[in-house]
Amino acid sequence: MHDVRAVTTASLPRLAAASLAGTAVEFYDFYAYGTAAALVLGPLFFPSFSPATGTLAAFATFGVGFVARPLGSVLFGHLGDRRGRRPVLIASLLLTSASTIAVGCVPSYASIGVAAPVLLLLLRFLQGLGLGGEWGGAVLLTVEHAPAGRRALWSSIPQLGPAIGFVLANGVTLALSTGLSDTQFAQWGWRVPFWAAAVPALAGLWLRSSLAESPRFLEIDDHARVPFMEVVRHHRRLVLLAAGALSAGYAVFYAVTTWSLSYATERLDVSRSVMLTCVMAAVLVQAPLIPAAALLGDRYGRRPLCVTGCAACALWMLPMVSLLATGEPLLMFLGMLGALLAFVTVFSVVSAYLPELFDARVRCTGAAVGYNLGGVLGGALTPIVATALVQGGGRVPWGVGGYLTGMALLSLGCFALLPETHPAPVPAVEPVAGSVRG
Repeated sequence: MHDVRAVTTASLPRLAAASLAGTAVEFYDFYAYGTAAALVLGPLFFPSFSPATGTLAAFATFGVGFVARPLGSVLFGHLGDRRGRRPVLIASLLLTSASTIAVGCVPSYASIGVAAPVLLLLLRFLQGLGLGGEWGGAVLLTVEHAPAGRRALWSSIPQLGPAIGFVLANGVTLALSTGLSDTQFAQWGWRVPFWAAAVPALAGLWLRSSLAESPRFLEIDDHARVPFMEVVRHHRRLVLLAAGALSAGYAVFYAVTTWSLSYATERLDVSRSVMLTCVMAAVLVQAPLIPAAALLGDRYGRRPLCVTGCAACALWMLPMVSLLATGEPLLMFLGMLGALLAFVTVFSVVSAYLPELFDARVRCTGAAVGYNLGGVLGGALTPIVATALVQGGGRVPWGVGGYLTGMALLSLGCFALLPETHPAPVPAVEPVAGSVRG
Protein backbone atom coordinates (compact mmCIF):
# COMPACT_ATOMS: atom_id res chain seq x y z
CA MET A 1 0.00 0.00 0.00
CA HIS A 2 1.21 3.51 -0.76
CA ASP A 3 2.30 5.80 2.06
CA VAL A 4 -0.32 8.49 2.39
CA ARG A 5 0.73 11.92 3.59
CA ALA A 6 -1.62 13.32 6.19
CA VAL A 7 -3.67 16.22 4.93
CA THR A 8 -4.36 18.86 7.53
CA THR A 9 -7.57 20.82 7.77
CA ALA A 10 -5.56 23.94 6.95
CA SER A 11 -4.83 22.57 3.48
CA LEU A 12 -8.51 22.11 2.65
CA PRO A 13 -9.27 25.79 1.97
CA ARG A 14 -6.43 25.97 -0.54
CA LEU A 15 -7.51 22.71 -2.15
CA ALA A 16 -11.13 23.85 -2.34
CA ALA A 17 -10.05 27.22 -3.76
CA ALA A 18 -8.05 25.55 -6.52
CA SER A 19 -10.95 23.25 -7.37
CA LEU A 20 -13.34 26.20 -7.34
CA ALA A 21 -11.11 28.32 -9.57
CA GLY A 22 -10.86 25.68 -12.26
CA THR A 23 -14.55 24.79 -12.10
CA ALA A 24 -15.49 28.46 -12.41
CA VAL A 25 -13.22 28.85 -15.44
CA GLU A 26 -14.61 25.79 -17.22
CA PHE A 27 -18.22 26.70 -16.54
CA TYR A 28 -17.48 30.26 -17.64
CA ASP A 29 -16.38 28.75 -20.94
CA PHE A 30 -19.52 26.63 -21.16
CA TYR A 31 -21.95 29.41 -20.29
CA ALA A 32 -20.32 31.95 -22.57
CA TYR A 33 -21.34 29.67 -25.42
CA GLY A 34 -24.87 29.23 -24.07
CA THR A 35 -25.40 32.98 -23.84
CA ALA A 36 -24.03 33.53 -27.34
CA ALA A 37 -26.26 30.74 -28.67
CA ALA A 38 -29.31 32.41 -27.17
CA LEU A 39 -28.45 35.89 -28.47
CA VAL A 40 -26.38 35.93 -31.68
CA LEU A 41 -25.14 32.58 -33.04
CA GLY A 42 -28.31 31.78 -34.99
CA PRO A 43 -28.12 34.62 -37.56
CA LEU A 44 -24.30 34.52 -37.71
CA PHE A 45 -23.86 30.80 -38.35
CA PHE A 46 -27.28 29.74 -39.69
CA PRO A 47 -28.36 32.79 -41.75
CA SER A 48 -30.50 30.86 -44.22
CA PHE A 49 -32.89 29.81 -41.43
CA SER A 50 -35.74 31.85 -40.01
CA PRO A 51 -34.94 33.55 -36.69
CA ALA A 52 -36.74 30.87 -34.67
CA THR A 53 -35.17 28.00 -36.61
CA GLY A 54 -31.75 29.65 -36.41
CA THR A 55 -32.10 29.82 -32.63
CA LEU A 56 -33.05 26.14 -32.58
CA ALA A 57 -29.98 25.31 -34.67
CA ALA A 58 -27.74 27.36 -32.35
CA PHE A 59 -29.22 25.54 -29.34
CA ALA A 60 -28.52 22.25 -31.13
CA THR A 61 -24.80 23.12 -31.23
CA PHE A 62 -25.15 24.08 -27.56
CA GLY A 63 -26.58 20.61 -26.90
CA VAL A 64 -23.60 18.91 -28.57
CA GLY A 65 -21.48 20.06 -25.64
CA PHE A 66 -23.73 18.09 -23.30
CA VAL A 67 -23.59 15.01 -25.49
CA ALA A 68 -19.78 15.18 -25.32
CA ARG A 69 -19.74 15.49 -21.54
CA PRO A 70 -20.44 11.79 -20.74
CA LEU A 71 -17.73 10.84 -23.26
CA GLY A 72 -15.39 13.19 -21.44
CA SER A 73 -16.40 11.50 -18.19
CA VAL A 74 -15.38 8.12 -19.59
CA LEU A 75 -12.09 9.45 -21.01
CA PHE A 76 -11.04 11.53 -18.01
CA GLY A 77 -12.66 9.13 -15.55
CA HIS A 78 -10.31 6.43 -16.85
CA LEU A 79 -7.41 8.80 -16.24
CA GLY A 80 -8.71 9.71 -12.78
CA ASP A 81 -9.30 6.11 -11.68
CA ARG A 82 -6.04 4.80 -13.14
CA ARG A 83 -3.57 7.68 -12.70
CA GLY A 84 -5.10 9.97 -10.11
CA ARG A 85 -7.58 12.80 -9.65
CA ARG A 86 -4.98 15.56 -9.98
CA PRO A 87 -3.99 14.94 -13.65
CA VAL A 88 -7.67 15.20 -14.61
CA LEU A 89 -7.83 18.76 -13.30
CA ILE A 90 -4.94 19.92 -15.47
CA ALA A 91 -5.89 18.10 -18.68
CA SER A 92 -9.59 19.00 -18.60
CA LEU A 93 -8.88 22.68 -17.93
CA LEU A 94 -6.40 22.87 -20.83
CA LEU A 95 -8.83 21.25 -23.28
CA THR A 96 -11.86 23.31 -22.32
CA SER A 97 -10.01 26.63 -22.28
CA ALA A 98 -8.24 26.08 -25.61
CA SER A 99 -11.46 25.13 -27.40
CA THR A 100 -13.30 28.09 -25.85
CA ILE A 101 -10.71 30.61 -27.03
CA ALA A 102 -10.87 29.02 -30.48
CA VAL A 103 -14.68 29.52 -30.63
CA GLY A 104 -14.05 33.25 -30.52
CA CYS A 105 -11.87 32.95 -33.62
CA VAL A 106 -14.29 31.03 -35.88
CA PRO A 107 -15.33 33.11 -38.91
CA SER A 108 -19.04 33.52 -39.55
CA TYR A 109 -21.05 31.76 -42.24
CA ALA A 110 -20.75 34.84 -44.45
CA SER A 111 -16.96 34.42 -44.50
CA ILE A 112 -16.38 30.67 -44.94
CA GLY A 113 -19.80 29.17 -45.58
CA VAL A 114 -20.79 25.80 -44.16
CA ALA A 115 -17.34 25.31 -42.63
CA ALA A 116 -18.31 27.89 -39.99
CA PRO A 117 -21.05 25.88 -38.24
CA VAL A 118 -18.99 22.70 -38.66
CA LEU A 119 -16.05 24.28 -36.84
CA LEU A 120 -18.41 25.63 -34.21
CA LEU A 121 -19.83 22.15 -33.70
CA LEU A 122 -16.38 20.58 -33.39
CA LEU A 123 -15.14 23.13 -30.85
CA ARG A 124 -18.33 22.84 -28.84
CA PHE A 125 -17.80 19.05 -28.75
CA LEU A 126 -14.23 19.51 -27.46
CA GLN A 127 -15.45 22.03 -24.90
CA GLY A 128 -17.99 19.53 -23.58
CA LEU A 129 -15.40 16.76 -23.58
CA GLY A 130 -13.16 18.78 -21.26
CA LEU A 131 -16.01 19.82 -18.97
CA GLY A 132 -17.10 16.19 -18.71
CA GLY A 133 -13.84 15.42 -16.94
CA GLU A 134 -13.65 18.61 -14.88
CA TRP A 135 -16.48 17.96 -12.45
CA GLY A 136 -15.33 14.49 -11.43
CA GLY A 137 -11.73 15.52 -10.83
CA ALA A 138 -12.50 18.73 -8.94
CA VAL A 139 -15.19 17.25 -6.73
CA LEU A 140 -13.36 14.03 -5.95
CA LEU A 141 -10.12 15.71 -5.01
CA THR A 142 -12.07 17.83 -2.53
CA VAL A 143 -14.45 15.20 -1.15
CA GLU A 144 -11.72 12.60 -0.70
CA HIS A 145 -9.62 15.02 1.37
CA ALA A 146 -12.55 16.21 3.51
CA PRO A 147 -13.48 14.75 6.91
CA ALA A 148 -16.54 12.47 6.82
CA GLY A 149 -18.80 14.84 8.75
CA ARG A 150 -18.10 17.78 6.42
CA ARG A 151 -17.88 16.17 3.00
CA ALA A 152 -21.01 17.89 1.67
CA LEU A 153 -19.79 21.28 2.88
CA TRP A 154 -16.28 21.07 1.42
CA SER A 155 -17.39 19.45 -1.83
CA SER A 156 -20.02 22.18 -2.27
CA ILE A 157 -17.23 24.74 -2.76
CA PRO A 158 -16.48 23.55 -6.34
CA GLN A 159 -20.26 23.64 -6.88
CA LEU A 160 -20.04 27.42 -6.56
CA GLY A 161 -18.02 27.35 -9.78
CA PRO A 162 -21.03 27.15 -12.11
CA ALA A 163 -22.60 30.22 -10.49
CA ILE A 164 -19.35 32.20 -10.58
CA GLY A 165 -18.65 31.13 -14.16
CA PHE A 166 -22.17 32.09 -15.20
CA VAL A 167 -21.98 35.54 -13.59
CA LEU A 168 -18.58 36.21 -15.15
CA ALA A 169 -19.68 35.09 -18.62
CA ASN A 170 -22.93 37.03 -18.52
CA GLY A 171 -21.32 40.04 -16.86
CA VAL A 172 -18.83 40.37 -19.70
CA THR A 173 -21.63 39.87 -22.23
CA LEU A 174 -23.83 42.43 -20.46
CA ALA A 175 -21.05 45.02 -20.43
CA LEU A 176 -20.37 44.51 -24.12
CA SER A 177 -24.07 44.45 -24.98
CA THR A 178 -24.58 47.74 -23.15
CA GLY A 179 -21.47 49.47 -24.45
CA LEU A 180 -21.68 48.41 -28.09
CA SER A 181 -24.25 48.89 -30.79
CA ASP A 182 -26.18 45.83 -32.01
CA THR A 183 -24.05 45.80 -35.15
CA GLN A 184 -20.77 45.96 -33.23
CA PHE A 185 -21.91 43.25 -30.82
CA ALA A 186 -22.90 40.95 -33.70
CA GLN A 187 -19.70 41.65 -35.65
CA TRP A 188 -17.10 41.17 -32.93
CA GLY A 189 -18.40 41.95 -29.44
CA TRP A 190 -19.78 38.46 -28.83
CA ARG A 191 -16.28 37.02 -29.38
CA VAL A 192 -14.65 38.91 -26.51
CA PRO A 193 -15.99 36.65 -23.70
CA PHE A 194 -14.38 33.66 -25.45
CA TRP A 195 -11.01 35.39 -25.83
CA ALA A 196 -11.18 36.60 -22.23
CA ALA A 197 -11.25 32.95 -21.08
CA ALA A 198 -7.45 32.86 -21.43
CA VAL A 199 -6.87 35.01 -18.33
CA PRO A 200 -8.76 32.95 -15.71
CA ALA A 201 -7.56 29.74 -17.37
CA LEU A 202 -3.93 30.66 -16.68
CA ALA A 203 -4.80 31.49 -13.08
CA GLY A 204 -6.60 28.17 -12.66
CA LEU A 205 -3.67 26.21 -14.08
CA TRP A 206 -1.28 27.97 -11.70
CA LEU A 207 -3.45 27.15 -8.67
CA ARG A 208 -3.84 23.51 -9.67
CA SER A 209 -0.21 22.83 -10.54
CA SER A 210 0.86 22.21 -6.93
CA LEU A 211 -2.13 20.27 -5.55
CA ALA A 212 -1.58 17.05 -3.61
CA GLU A 213 -3.12 13.82 -4.88
CA SER A 214 -6.18 12.41 -3.12
CA PRO A 215 -5.23 10.17 -0.16
CA ARG A 216 -8.12 7.85 -1.03
CA PHE A 217 -6.67 7.25 -4.47
CA LEU A 218 -3.20 6.56 -3.05
CA GLU A 219 -4.65 3.85 -0.79
CA ILE A 220 -5.95 1.81 -3.74
CA ASP A 221 -3.72 -1.18 -4.50
CA ASP A 222 -5.82 -2.82 -7.21
CA HIS A 223 -6.89 -0.21 -9.76
CA ALA A 224 -9.63 -1.10 -12.22
CA ARG A 225 -8.13 -1.96 -15.63
CA VAL A 226 -11.06 -0.47 -17.54
CA PRO A 227 -13.11 1.56 -15.04
CA PHE A 228 -15.98 2.25 -17.44
CA MET A 229 -16.55 -1.44 -18.13
CA GLU A 230 -16.55 -2.15 -14.40
CA VAL A 231 -19.12 0.60 -13.90
CA VAL A 232 -21.29 -0.85 -16.68
CA ARG A 233 -21.09 -4.37 -15.23
CA HIS A 234 -21.62 -3.59 -11.57
CA HIS A 235 -23.04 -0.08 -11.18
CA ARG A 236 -25.14 0.66 -14.28
CA ARG A 237 -28.38 0.90 -12.27
CA LEU A 238 -26.79 3.52 -10.03
CA VAL A 239 -25.52 5.49 -13.02
CA LEU A 240 -28.91 5.52 -14.75
CA LEU A 241 -30.78 6.47 -11.57
CA ALA A 242 -28.25 9.23 -10.86
CA ALA A 243 -28.66 10.59 -14.38
CA GLY A 244 -32.43 10.62 -14.11
CA ALA A 245 -32.26 12.14 -10.64
CA LEU A 246 -30.09 15.05 -11.78
CA SER A 247 -31.86 15.72 -15.08
CA ALA A 248 -34.47 18.05 -13.56
CA GLY A 249 -31.82 20.24 -11.95
CA TYR A 250 -30.11 20.68 -15.29
CA ALA A 251 -33.42 21.31 -17.03
CA VAL A 252 -34.44 24.00 -14.56
CA PHE A 253 -31.05 25.72 -14.55
CA TYR A 254 -30.76 25.92 -18.33
CA ALA A 255 -34.39 26.90 -18.76
CA VAL A 256 -33.69 29.87 -16.51
CA THR A 257 -30.21 30.80 -17.69
CA THR A 258 -30.30 29.99 -21.42
CA TRP A 259 -33.78 29.42 -22.85
CA SER A 260 -35.33 32.37 -20.99
CA LEU A 261 -32.89 34.75 -22.72
CA SER A 262 -34.06 33.85 -26.20
CA TYR A 263 -37.73 33.58 -25.15
CA ALA A 264 -37.86 36.99 -23.52
CA THR A 265 -35.82 38.85 -26.14
CA GLU A 266 -37.54 37.26 -29.17
CA ARG A 267 -41.12 36.68 -27.97
CA LEU A 268 -41.62 39.40 -25.37
CA ASP A 269 -39.32 42.10 -26.81
CA VAL A 270 -37.51 42.45 -23.49
CA SER A 271 -34.13 44.05 -23.99
CA ARG A 272 -31.01 41.90 -23.90
CA SER A 273 -29.53 43.95 -21.06
CA VAL A 274 -32.64 43.65 -18.88
CA MET A 275 -32.77 39.86 -19.29
CA LEU A 276 -29.09 39.38 -18.60
CA THR A 277 -29.43 41.53 -15.47
CA CYS A 278 -32.45 39.56 -14.20
CA VAL A 279 -30.78 36.19 -14.72
CA MET A 280 -27.49 37.31 -13.19
CA ALA A 281 -29.28 38.73 -10.15
CA ALA A 282 -31.12 35.45 -9.58
CA VAL A 283 -27.89 33.45 -9.86
CA LEU A 284 -26.06 35.83 -7.51
CA VAL A 285 -28.74 35.50 -4.83
CA GLN A 286 -28.82 31.70 -4.91
CA ALA A 287 -25.06 31.11 -5.00
CA PRO A 288 -24.28 31.88 -1.31
CA LEU A 289 -26.97 29.43 -0.25
CA ILE A 290 -25.08 26.45 -1.70
CA PRO A 291 -22.76 25.95 1.33
CA ALA A 292 -25.68 26.56 3.72
CA ALA A 293 -27.74 23.83 2.06
CA ALA A 294 -24.67 21.56 2.04
CA LEU A 295 -24.40 21.92 5.84
CA LEU A 296 -27.97 20.65 6.08
CA GLY A 297 -26.94 17.72 3.90
CA ASP A 298 -24.12 16.89 6.31
CA ARG A 299 -26.51 16.99 9.24
CA TYR A 300 -29.70 15.42 7.89
CA GLY A 301 -28.54 13.42 4.89
CA ARG A 302 -28.22 13.87 1.14
CA ARG A 303 -31.42 12.34 -0.16
CA PRO A 304 -33.91 14.34 1.97
CA LEU A 305 -32.59 17.59 0.49
CA CYS A 306 -32.66 16.18 -3.04
CA VAL A 307 -36.26 14.99 -2.67
CA THR A 308 -37.30 18.34 -1.21
CA GLY A 309 -35.66 20.24 -4.06
CA CYS A 310 -37.32 18.12 -6.75
CA ALA A 311 -40.73 18.52 -5.11
CA ALA A 312 -40.21 22.29 -4.97
CA CYS A 313 -39.27 22.29 -8.68
CA ALA A 314 -42.45 20.39 -9.57
CA LEU A 315 -44.61 22.88 -7.66
CA TRP A 316 -42.88 26.04 -8.96
CA MET A 317 -42.50 25.49 -12.72
CA LEU A 318 -45.97 26.66 -13.77
CA PRO A 319 -45.83 29.78 -11.56
CA MET A 320 -42.34 30.44 -12.92
CA VAL A 321 -43.39 30.52 -16.59
CA SER A 322 -46.41 32.69 -15.79
CA LEU A 323 -44.16 35.21 -14.03
CA LEU A 324 -41.65 35.07 -16.88
CA ALA A 325 -44.41 35.76 -19.42
CA THR A 326 -45.28 39.08 -17.77
CA GLY A 327 -42.13 40.68 -19.18
CA GLU A 328 -41.84 42.68 -15.94
CA PRO A 329 -38.23 42.56 -14.67
CA LEU A 330 -39.06 42.17 -10.97
CA LEU A 331 -41.62 39.41 -11.58
CA MET A 332 -39.30 37.60 -13.99
CA PHE A 333 -36.53 37.81 -11.40
CA LEU A 334 -38.77 36.32 -8.69
CA GLY A 335 -39.89 33.50 -10.97
CA MET A 336 -36.33 32.59 -11.88
CA LEU A 337 -35.07 32.95 -8.31
CA GLY A 338 -37.67 30.53 -6.98
CA ALA A 339 -36.61 27.96 -9.57
CA LEU A 340 -32.91 28.38 -8.77
CA LEU A 341 -33.51 28.04 -5.03
CA ALA A 342 -35.14 24.68 -5.65
CA PHE A 343 -32.22 23.77 -7.92
CA VAL A 344 -29.67 24.69 -5.22
CA THR A 345 -31.37 22.43 -2.69
CA VAL A 346 -30.49 19.46 -4.90
CA PHE A 347 -27.13 20.41 -6.39
CA SER A 348 -25.57 21.60 -3.12
CA VAL A 349 -25.21 17.98 -1.93
CA VAL A 350 -24.77 15.91 -5.11
CA SER A 351 -21.03 16.54 -5.11
CA ALA A 352 -20.83 14.46 -1.91
CA TYR A 353 -23.74 12.14 -2.71
CA LEU A 354 -22.60 10.79 -6.07
CA PRO A 355 -19.02 9.85 -5.01
CA GLU A 356 -20.42 8.12 -1.92
CA LEU A 357 -22.49 5.84 -4.14
CA PHE A 358 -19.47 4.33 -5.91
CA ASP A 359 -16.41 2.29 -4.96
CA ALA A 360 -13.16 4.25 -4.83
CA ARG A 361 -11.60 2.25 -7.68
CA VAL A 362 -14.27 3.45 -10.16
CA ARG A 363 -15.56 6.54 -8.38
CA CYS A 364 -14.16 9.10 -10.82
CA THR A 365 -15.83 7.35 -13.75
CA GLY A 366 -19.11 6.35 -12.11
CA ALA A 367 -19.90 9.66 -10.43
CA ALA A 368 -18.89 11.77 -13.43
CA VAL A 369 -20.77 9.65 -15.99
CA GLY A 370 -23.95 9.77 -13.90
CA TYR A 371 -23.60 13.51 -13.39
CA ASN A 372 -23.01 14.28 -17.05
CA LEU A 373 -25.64 11.88 -18.41
CA GLY A 374 -28.08 13.93 -16.36
CA GLY A 375 -26.79 16.93 -18.29
CA VAL A 376 -27.70 15.28 -21.59
CA LEU A 377 -31.24 14.50 -20.41
CA GLY A 378 -31.83 17.90 -18.83
CA GLY A 379 -29.38 20.50 -20.10
CA ALA A 380 -28.96 19.50 -23.75
CA LEU A 381 -32.61 18.98 -24.55
CA THR A 382 -34.34 21.67 -22.51
CA PRO A 383 -33.46 24.81 -24.56
CA ILE A 384 -34.36 22.93 -27.78
CA VAL A 385 -37.62 21.45 -26.45
CA ALA A 386 -38.66 24.67 -24.75
CA THR A 387 -37.98 26.77 -27.86
CA ALA A 388 -40.02 24.34 -29.96
CA LEU A 389 -42.89 24.31 -27.44
CA VAL A 390 -43.39 28.09 -27.53
CA GLN A 391 -43.66 28.28 -31.33
CA GLY A 392 -47.22 29.19 -32.25
CA GLY A 393 -48.37 29.18 -28.64
CA GLY A 394 -49.84 31.90 -26.48
CA ARG A 395 -47.95 34.46 -24.44
CA VAL A 396 -47.60 32.17 -21.41
CA PRO A 397 -45.48 29.10 -22.27
CA TRP A 398 -47.55 26.57 -20.32
CA GLY A 399 -46.08 23.74 -22.37
CA VAL A 400 -42.61 24.61 -21.08
CA GLY A 401 -43.92 24.68 -17.52
CA GLY A 402 -45.53 21.27 -18.00
CA TYR A 403 -42.35 19.84 -19.50
CA LEU A 404 -40.23 21.08 -16.58
CA THR A 405 -42.79 19.78 -14.07
CA GLY A 406 -42.59 16.36 -15.70
CA MET A 407 -38.80 16.42 -15.51
CA ALA A 408 -38.99 17.27 -11.80
CA LEU A 409 -41.33 14.35 -11.13
CA LEU A 410 -38.99 12.01 -13.02
CA SER A 411 -36.06 13.13 -10.88
CA LEU A 412 -38.15 12.79 -7.72
CA GLY A 413 -38.87 9.17 -8.59
CA CYS A 414 -35.20 8.43 -9.28
CA PHE A 415 -34.08 9.93 -5.98
CA ALA A 416 -36.70 7.84 -4.21
CA LEU A 417 -35.04 4.71 -5.64
CA LEU A 418 -31.49 5.75 -4.72
CA PRO A 419 -30.14 4.87 -1.26
CA GLU A 420 -29.05 7.31 1.41
CA THR A 421 -25.28 7.40 1.98
CA HIS A 422 -24.90 9.71 4.97
CA PRO A 423 -23.45 9.27 7.57
CA ALA A 424 -21.63 6.15 6.32
CA PRO A 425 -17.96 6.93 5.54
CA VAL A 426 -16.53 6.57 2.07
CA PRO A 427 -14.24 3.51 2.21
CA ALA A 428 -11.01 3.69 0.25
CA VAL A 429 -11.42 0.35 -1.50
CA GLU A 430 -14.37 -1.98 -1.91
CA PRO A 431 -14.69 -5.35 -3.61
CA VAL A 432 -15.15 -5.15 -7.37
CA ALA A 433 -18.90 -5.74 -7.12
CA GLY A 434 -19.20 -3.68 -3.94
CA SER A 435 -22.68 -2.90 -2.68
CA VAL A 436 -24.14 0.57 -2.43
CA ARG A 437 -23.66 2.40 0.82
CA GLY A 438 -27.00 2.80 2.50
